Amino acid sequence: MQSGIKPGFGVCAAALSSIAMVGGEVSAANAGNGGGIDQPNIILILADDMGYGDVAALNERSKIPTPNLDRLVQEGAWFSDAHTPASVSTPTRYGLLTGRYCWRTRLKRGVLNGYGSPLIERERSTLGSMLQSRGYHTAVIGKWHLGLGFQAKGGGQVDPDVKKPEVDLSKPLTYSPNDVGFDESYIISASLDFPPYAYIQNHRVTEVPTKRQEALKFPAYTREGEKASGFSAVDTMDHMTEKVKDYIEKQAKTDEPFFLYFPLSAPHKPVMPHPRFIDLSSMGEYGDFVMQVDWTVGQVLDKLEEEGIDEETMVIYTSDNGSFMYRWDPADKATDHMSDRLSMGYYPENHEANYNYRGTKADIFEAGHRVPLMVKWPGTVKANQEIDEAVTLTDIFATFAEINDVALKRGQGEDSFSLLPVLTGDLKWNRKKPVVHHSSRGTFAIREDDWKLILTSGSGGRAKPRSGPFERPYQLYNLADDIHETKNVIDEHPDIAEKLEQKCLRIIANGASRYE
Repeated sequence: MQSGIKPGFGVCAAALSSIAMVGGEVSAANAGNGGGIDQPNIILILADDMGYGDVAALNERSKIPTPNLDRLVQEGAWFSDAHTPASVSTPTRYGLLTGRYCWRTRLKRGVLNGYGSPLIERERSTLGSMLQSRGYHTAVIGKWHLGLGFQAKGGGQVDPDVKKPEVDLSKPLTYSPNDVGFDESYIISASLDFPPYAYIQNHRVTEVPTKRQEALKFPAYTREGEKASGFSAVDTMDHMTEKVKDYIEKQAKTDEPFFLYFPLSAPHKPVMPHPRFIDLSSMGEYGDFVMQVDWTVGQVLDKLEEEGIDEETMVIYTSDNGSFMYRWDPADKATDHMSDRLSMGYYPENHEANYNYRGTKADIFEAGHRVPLMVKWPGTVKANQEIDEAVTLTDIFATFAEINDVALKRGQGEDSFSLLPVLTGDLKWNRKKPVVHHSSRGTFAIREDDWKLILTSGSGGRAKPRSGPFERPYQLYNLADDIHETKNVIDEHPDIAEKLEQKCLRIIANGASRYE
């Protein structure tokens, strides 16, 4: 694989004239407030469990129409080798907002539940607080899943390890996104299958739950728990979309730039598309839900145009991990989601939510963490660019810093490398350090150039064979020759495996990859 932008796309006229790494700090001679790139409004849309193959423009075999996501591909840069820092929700969201791998925190595997305690320390720099320091108004609308400060009945904080904690949802939260860089927040606490089923605005639950949500099986998968009487899972996406449109309309009337983080609740389970999308895809409820996600993105793009600020707004779209939909083999007598709505997978001839990559959500294999990543920034990012350099979502932190002329110091964005040079046309750019992958069971992999070393014997997640951290024998794949990860060549290249293993262990031990 060659790094950088594919030949023939040219160099953007707004490319930076000088970019350097000095003493561990990012500096940009022409970035942000200091020079040729004006501060854009920024909208960061994070889908929940959308696979690379769910975007029609990225999957030539897809039968699910996604015209608005396709538009982002056509009007901006798209990364064909982009990865989440983990293959499940909470750790990816931590890495995205802080530029730091989540396995450096107390969370070494899995995700938080809906009552989980805060994972981001108040003093830690986030995308929100960094952009606040440069004059941005900041907001998060959507799924949080990074822990909140719920108060327990009888006083004190909720114990997140208790299966059914006694929570007093009438009391204000002692911690919310407002405490880590967001001027406004309107969220659900975690995935839409976790209680409490209620909206939270800033530090208050908007309606104290008085009902109970029963546990349901796939596709309407939900856990039993507290529910507000006015809360409707099937209406959540529409509700959040209206909140986003109202925010854009309000901010368009001001002179300050804004940063809107819009983490969606779909197409994650419960797979409950709004009734107006049912049967539109002819690919079952999952396909209909993907179409609703696409429609939601279209609403954002249309609202920017309506308010006349689309040309001054940077829109980023990505996902927190791969899709949970399996690739079924008809020989295994599995049923297909198209014919059986209870089936959590497709035959490959019908749909490949994770394209042709091995595994599924939660795995260390490519399907677990290779995701769509599109960046639309009129006048700065040239349209219809494919960028095939391996990157990870932690890199968005340093990218926003460089756009706004923020010099990152130690303790900020420890695992983040700015994508601004490659977005603006630097054909010789590379990330400088390997990408580290992490699975739901806490297993590691390291990617450098075409080589990927998996430091476990199986998937490290849901696909069989499963495995835990550092279980041997390890796996080595050359992704240029074997994108499907079917030929373990570790016996043929023990020297490469040893070199990558030592690099991975060093990155883990050093506490940062940017300052090595």
